[in-house]
Amino acid sequence: MSIINHHRWVKIVCGSHFLVFRFQKCLYGYTTSPSKNDKKFITSPSFNVKVTHCIFDMDGLMFDTETIYEQVYKKIANQYGKQFTEELKVKIMGRPELDGANVYVKELGIPLSGEQFLKVFKPMARSHFQNPRIMPGVEKLVRHLAKHSIPLGVATSSHKDDEAIKTQNHRDFYRLFHHTVCGSSDHEVKHGKPAPDIYLICAARFPDKPKPENVLVFEDAPNGVAGAIAAGMSCVMVPDPTIFKHLPKLLTAQPTLILSSMTKFKPELFNLPKFD
Repeated sequence: MSIINHHRWVKIVCGSHFLVFRFQKCLYGYTTSPSKNDKKFITSPSFNVKVTHCIFDMDGLMFDTETIYEQVYKKIANQYGKQFTEELKVKIMGRPELDGANVYVKELGIPLSGEQFLKVFKPMARSHFQNPRIMPGVEKLVRHLAKHSIPLGVATSSHKDDEAIKTQNHRDFYRLFHHTVCGSSDHEVKHGKPAPDIYLICAARFPDKPKPENVLVFEDAPNGVAGAIAAGMSCVMVPDPTIFKHLPKLLTAQPTLILSSMTKFKPELFNLPKFD
């Protein structure tokens, strides 16, 4: 590793990666990998905070279920002669199911209420939820953190019934999480993502009730990032590849770190134990 000081900027070069640090702890960085999608942005001073607890989103971050949602959204839109776009996808991602349904029917002008839409949508989606793929790098990280006794929670906008279906064939992995808060069915969650409620509730359900500044959230959706930052927590974003190039105009709150894959995550950046 080498450190190069350029007046107000410090470049830390480590292998094929480098991070650029600016004074006043406003951070920006990226990797020198040739892949255009393999960029990392650091825009928050959270690295000096001791992370003691971690909260994971589920859909698109932990499990590869966003592709299932997208396929069903497109199929229903086509039935009404409409087109499901990337822009609409981003507006819906991370929201509780009824909030997302209301956005969907309003944006596309489909003659259904949000509740009516869900009666069509949910059976179609659930038929594909039986054994979702765990996203690359997630299981390694979760098992590593659990091994080092870092408390883990899940904050998902999914309904508890959908959570049960998605996790039924991943019990050995999913038991490593202390608890799950399901935004679409938990009555304590009054406002879904992008509001901070679900993250604050999830943190409060750890036995030792950590302060928000000691919690690290892993998210894939701009709505989720906005909620985590509003909760006063650090946030690592691993966005859907289809929205990666549009992030500058999609993000309403800046995540602490953006990665193209969880395989790129280095726990020591947040004062967590290094991988063995």
